[in-house]
Amino acid sequence: MKASEIRNMTRDEIVKNIADLRDEHFKLRMRRSAEEIPNPLRLRMIKKDIARLQTILKEFDTKSGADIMSVPQEKEKKTK
Repeated sequence: MKASEIRNMTRDEIVKNIADLRDEHFKLRMRRSAEEIPNPLRLRMIKKDIARLQTILKEFDTKSGADIMSVPQEKEKKTK
């Protein structure tokens, strides 16, 4: 899944895709422990897709102003 495809989705679609991919990842991990899976690369691809979805979801939240703490506060310098 490409980032440009994800950016065209709504927030709800992204959240649903994350849940679906997590479920699929869990099932593949359980299947891998019991038997050999036909495409072991799929596990890595799912993890990267989840990370990509979460990153773009965070971008949506930041743009909407939901993440106020994203701006770092400057620390005061201690003087002697």
